[in-house]
Amino acid sequence: MAGWTTTQVIVFIAPFALLLIAAGLLMMMKRTIRTRFQMNRQLDADPDISEWLVAFGWTGKIIYFPTVVLSLVCFLLSLAGWINPGALGAIWLGVFLLNFIVEEYQAGVREILMMILVLAGLMLWLSYLGWFEGFWKFLGSISAEMNGIAYLLFALIFLLAIGTSWVRGLFHYAAFTPNYVNLQKGPTETGEQVAREEFDTLVDTSDLLERLLGFGTLIIRFHDPRRESIRMLVWGVGQKSRQLESIRGAITIERHTREHPTG
Repeated sequence: MAGWTTTQVIVFIAPFALLLIAAGLLMMMKRTIRTRFQMNRQLDADPDISEWLVAFGWTGKIIYFPTVVLSLVCFLLSLAGWINPGALGAIWLGVFLLNFIVEEYQAGVREILMMILVLAGLMLWLSYLGWFEGFWKFLGSISAEMNGIAYLLFALIFLLAIGTSWVRGLFHYAAFTPNYVNLQKGPTETGEQVAREEFDTLVDTSDLLERLLGFGTLIIRFHDPRRESIRMLVWGVGQKSRQLESIRGAITIERHTREHPTG
């Protein structure tokens, strides 16, 4: 560092200076920032609200999480040298293609059954013609050798996309209560409160492969035709669906109480 020019010193210091500036801004905005965790604590402390749900949308790249895990495993195995690099790459490629199909296409029960029937028909056709053994050997000979660093880079790229959506979800989320939904759209108090009578919710789990990974789509449909629906890819969709049903049940009880007052 003793022989560095002024420009090199400035370039070296710049990232740390930016981090300090960002930390200072966060400290200054600490009282105005509203994350989904703060909203969750706020609703929990409200004695008038017994049922609520705070949800945010993941990026579709979260579906590649199995590929991320496998990429890290392949990186470690490539360093150890325990498995043939070509076979390791072929396994990784197969999982990646499966993740790609899950993300890109809606695969319900009917589509999966059709895929199974087509594959079964293909196997029977190859077996009848005596080509099945050769085809199986061909599959076994597929080699997709990759450098170990490439597995690590793939994992880091997908983790960056997933992490970015998680950070974005800190400030862009929907907080459901029996009487309204609060749509947060930024790090400060910027948001919109929509009355329960002005929207409906729908949970879409028609994509079976996506559902098997624990994900589903939460849709907010507004009664105003000028407003577009909001779609959020949520994890733990089964639990969130039950929470929304419980919130709707709380609305029914409140309406029933108003319509039939005691005494």
